[in-house]
Order: sequence, then C-alpha cells, then structure tokens
Amino acid sequence: MYQSFENRIRRLTAEAWLALSMGGGIGLEKESLRVSHDGSIAQTPHPMALGSALTNPYITTDYSEALAELITPPLQDGGEALAFLRDVQKFVYDNLENEILWATSMPCVLAGGKNIPIARYGNSNAGLMKTVYRRGLGRRYGRVMQVIAGVHFNFSLNEAFWPLFQEMEGGRGSLRQFTDSSYLGMIRNLQRFGWLIPYLFGASPAVCKSFLGGRSTSLDSFDDTTYYEPYATSLRMGDIGYTNSKEKGVGIKASYNSLDAYIESLTHAIETRCPVWKHIGVKVNGRYEQLNNNILQIENEYYSTVRPKQVQDGLEKPTLALKRRGVRYIELRSLDVNAFDPLGVSERQLFFLRAFMLFCLLQESPPINVQERREIDQNIGGVAHRGRDPALYLLRQGREILLRDWASEICQALQPVCELLDENSARQPYTLALREQMESVRDPDCTPSARMLAEMRARGEGFFHFAWRMSHQHQKYFENFQLSDERRAMFAGETEKSLLRQAETEASDEIDFEQFLANYFAQQ
Repeated sequence: MYQSFENRIRRLTAEAWLALSMGGGIGLEKESLRVSHDGSIAQTPHPMALGSALTNPYITTDYSEALAELITPPLQDGGEALAFLRDVQKFVYDNLENEILWATSMPCVLAGGKNIPIARYGNSNAGLMKTVYRRGLGRRYGRVMQVIAGVHFNFSLNEAFWPLFQEMEGGRGSLRQFTDSSYLGMIRNLQRFGWLIPYLFGASPAVCKSFLGGRSTSLDSFDDTTYYEPYATSLRMGDIGYTNSKEKGVGIKASYNSLDAYIESLTHAIETRCPVWKHIGVKVNGRYEQLNNNILQIENEYYSTVRPKQVQDGLEKPTLALKRRGVRYIELRSLDVNAFDPLGVSERQLFFLRAFMLFCLLQESPPINVQERREIDQNIGGVAHRGRDPALYLLRQGREILLRDWASEICQALQPVCELLDENSARQPYTLALREQMESVRDPDCTPSARMLAEMRARGEGFFHFAWRMSHQHQKYFENFQLSDERRAMFAGETEKSLLRQAETEASDEIDFEQFLANYFAQQ
C-alpha cells in the first residue's frame, strides 16, 4: 500500500529533495501548568515579569491563568526549536515564586472546576473576547478537562519545494491550489496513520482520581489515589480527554477532503445555533458566559489531532485567513508532554516526527469517506486506551490488522526518508530516531507510557508522586542551566514591549464589547 510513496521518493530530483530536506520551518508550543508547593494548581495571576499573555508572542496562557503556553517561532530545524523552548522555559522558571511547572500532560490535586482560574487578558475588547471564550469552554465541557496539557508540533515545507513538486506531479491549476491540496493530503494521512503518535509518544496512562471528581469510571484503580488502564498509552487522547463529542448532539466532524470543504464545515459550525448550549445563555445578568450559543463559539473550539493553519492578520478569523492566503503550516496536536524530558519533548521525537510528516506528504492520500472516518476515530481511541495490548487490532480499509504489524510497515516505509535526511550527517540522527521507535514497536515496554507505569510500580508511587518527582527533577535541570545574556535580554525586552502593546490595545478601544463581537463575526 506504500507503492505511491516509494515511487515519489525515487522520482524526486536532487533539487526537489534538497528543497524538501532543507528550509521550511519547525515550531513548538508547550503547555505547562504552574503548580504550588503542594502540587495544586496555582491561584496566582500570570506573573507580570513574563509580560502580557495577550500580546507576548513567546509566553502566553491557554485555558487557565495557571496554564502557561510557551511558543517558539518557526525555525530551521528541531534542534533550534528545542534550544528556543529550553531558553523560554528557563526564563519562565527564573520568574516564578514558590511554584514549579508540572511535568505531565494530566493535572493533579484538583479540587473541582471552581478552583481552576480562567485566563485573564486585561480590559480590552480583544482580551475580554479571549476570556469569555474560555468561560464558555468551561460552561460547555467543564473546567477540569481544559487544564490537560500537550505539545504541538508545527511544520511547514520550504516554499522552493512546491513548484518543483507540482512539476514532478504534473499538477494543474495555480501553485497555491496545488500547495493547499498537498497540505490537506498530508493532514488526511496524519489522521490515517496518526494513531502511531500516541502509541510511540503517549505519556498519560494514569490519572489522579481527583481529575474525575468522584464520577464513575471504567478505569482501573492503580492505588488509592490513581486510576489507570494496564495497556493505555494516552488517556489524554481517550474518552476522558477534551473532545467535541462530550454532549449528545454536539459532536461535529470537519471535512479534510479539500481546504474549501474544511473551511465550509467549520464555518457552518460557528454560524449554526445549538440547542444544547442555549440553556447557558450568552449575556447573563450583564456578564457574557460564552461568545454565542452556536455549535462552536470560534474555530479553535473544534478539537482535532491536526489542523491546517495560516498566520492571522490581527483579529482576522482563522477560516478567513485560510480562505484568503491558503495553508501556511500544519499543526500536529497529539503529542503528550514527555515527562521524561525536562523540555517536554525530545530531539529524537522531533527527528522522527519530521520524517513522519514527509512520509504523510508523499504517500497517496485519497479522500476520507464515512467508513474511514469511523475507523480513524476507533483506531485513535483504541490506541489511547489499549495501545500496548499485543492483541490489539486496528481497522484498515474495513479489515483488521495487528497494531504491531501496521506500525512495523510504516516504520519500514520511513527508512528511505531517514536515510536521505541523514545523507550529510555522520551522526545519522534520523535513522537512530527511527530505530528507537522500531524498538518500541517490537517491545511496548520501551514506550513512555509503559516506562511511567513501571517506575510507579517499582517505587510504590501513585501518579501524583511520580509527576511531583519528575517536576522537581526538571526544576533542578533549569536551576542548573545558564541562560545567555543575549537571550535573557531578548525575553525581558519582549516582556516590556508586550505590556506596552496591551496598554495601547486597551486605550484604542472605541466601541463596546457587544459591537466588537458583532464586527468580529461579520468578517467576510
């Protein structure tokens, strides 16, 4: 089934391969909960020394005021992206007081949603919109699941590659149409084969019992404080994680069969009233509880393991940015925070991911029909909850196949990509990264999820004590790491500029929030 991929690899010219392997961009986004000395979610505001969460491009917050989001710009390779992520985390640590960053995707020591502070972005209309959106997420899905953390891998190809690839493929139409179509094909394959990511890199096989808040569950008890599943890889990606199908009648599926279809499906969801959310109200006793009572408040509410992205122009709607300028990069969202690495993601992971993205680009990618959509969802759920079960079968084109067999096929297909990427490197980093993951396919005990449970058993730890220990290990790593004067000055300067930008934004508002929202959603 990988014949098309092998053919394309053989047909790539030296010039096309050079453009494919060089340039482009890799960026990382890592979410990290700030926690207090007892492991509970910090109740303190986002530190002023980190700048404005509204306008700082490198340090912001996600759902909660305590859920820091650390962002790298697009860089030439994974090593540069990791160095930037390391430096920005060091700057954050240097500006925390009696707090640490939680080392795992799943939170701990939760005392219900009311004790999870929603992120605040100041008094501007733009800042209030971000807070109201998060208030709406909490009302719709509950606050607890919104503080699950992850790592996003942003990937783009060298612009010089696309005309060469279009010529090789005999693609008709404009270069932009060909590029968008190719990126959407990559996304479809990232969904088809995306179950491999939680299998290889899932690091959330267990969760604090406080996360479920006393609700009934089919999860097993690991000890008095911890739930788990024996073969789970990523409960974050499973039934207890954040999805858009938590409420009956609300679940939607965006179409990835073309960029137009994707934009149309999301536009329908953000413009269509939803009876399930009507009971919440929009403006209640003078306070906005959600942006609207539509299926989705805005596009970002739609959860997917992968998204096509375009850089927005100010307050431009994401779908409008895609419609106007096409796909700029791909955001892969299925990575758990790597609890065994102080950065939350390792260099070996990034080498593998880049090769995997190229495989998904070059492999044939037909449209996804209804049956395959069900197979994709079932495969992801199965791997999240039972991925290390040697008897786990996945579905492929209506037939069952052992996960181990399918994963081995994909890894074997990746070998020529890794060899080409390693051509000018004596270290052979891509081949070594692939070998490491092939070993995890052969032996599930090598996966991060298995290693986590093995350590917990060996040390007699529940999930909290494991995560607490790893969090303190990572804190010591950053205490011993020295940030360069140049990088420290850059982050400090960005902090000051971001606070000025927020003040300017607040001072420039000339309309009330209701009109601001009306103008935002009226964009065409």
